[in-house]
Formats: sequence, C-alpha cells, structure tokens
Amino acid sequence: MVLEDIRKNRAAMIAIPSIMGLAAFVLWTQGRVWWCQAGDYWPWAWNIWSTHNSQHLIDPYSFTHILHGVLEFWLLGLIFRKMPVAWRLVIAVAIEACWEMAENSAYVIERYRAATISLDYFGDSIINSMSDIFCCGLGFVIAYKLKLWRSLALFVATELVLLVTIRDSLVVNIIMLALPQGPTKQAILQWQMAGK
Repeated sequence: MVLEDIRKNRAAMIAIPSIMGLAAFVLWTQGRVWWCQAGDYWPWAWNIWSTHNSQHLIDPYSFTHILHGVLEFWLLGLIFRKMPVAWRLVIAVAIEACWEMAENSAYVIERYRAATISLDYFGDSIINSMSDIFCCGLGFVIAYKLKLWRSLALFVATELVLLVTIRDSLVVNIIMLALPQGPTKQAILQWQMAGK
C-alpha cells in the first residue's frame, strides 16, 4: 500500500509536508489569504458563482484535483515504472504544489478570468490550495487501490457528475484554457452561463 510505503520511507514522509509547507509559503508571498477573504470560515463552499469559490477547504473543484491525482498516478507509473510508489506520490504532490503556485500567479488568474467561467476568480486561499494538493494525493492513492479500469470509471463518473451539477469539469477546464477564441469556446461558455 502507498501509505505503508511512505511510513517505511522516512525521506518520503518528510518530503510531502515539506513540499506543502514550501507551497504555502510561496502562496503567502504571492499575497494569497489564508482562508476565505469574505470572512466565512465554513469548511466548504458549493456555489461556484460566489466569492467563496476556491476559498474554503472543499468546493466542487476539489473533485477535479482528485482527478489530477488519478492521472498523475498512471502517468508517473508509465514514466517511472521502477520507482517506488511512495516516491511517485512525492512527485505527484510536487507537481500539484507547482500547479497551485502557478495557478495563483497573476498571469494564470487573468487567463482563467478571460478564458473560463471564472469571471470573479481572484486566486485560491492558501487553505484551499493545501486542500487541493491533499486531494491530488488522495486521488493518487485511490487510483493505486482501484487499479486501471475502476479508476478510469471513477474519472468518467466524476467528470459526468461535475458536468451535470456545475457545468464544468477537469476536461472542460483544460479545453477552455487551451482553445483559442472562437465559436466552439463561445458555445461552451454560453452553455456554462445558462446554468448560473
């Protein structure tokens, strides 16, 4: 099991919280707030259209970060076949931490605001970013436990639930960030806004 491998490997046990601590420090230096800037300290926020989105421990996008972990488990397994799974988890956490730091840079925040439905997105709180990194690690462990076909089924089911409930998902987010302006992107945006 991944967690047993980590417990046996002292360096991996130290690496994961160290990576998260470094990410928290960098996010703090980028001007991110620790918790919801609107002053609400509930652990979750489900309305993606509110100022509380990406400000609490858990929100609908937490599930996309679980999917990050599922993808990273399989991709890192292909690239580093002989590496112990505990160290692949460390790499997955490091990738997710780097993404959280990049996602909260001024450039990426503006890209989200210009290219996706996140019109009022001003960056994650630090607690939300830490939760997102944790969710990625959780997704990694889930993929390890479920193996290929069941983790693929989980990925597809999660995407479908997100599409139905919030009209957004990991795949849609990637498409919206990657697509140039055009009729396809406008059609997706209109469909998403109709669910507001």
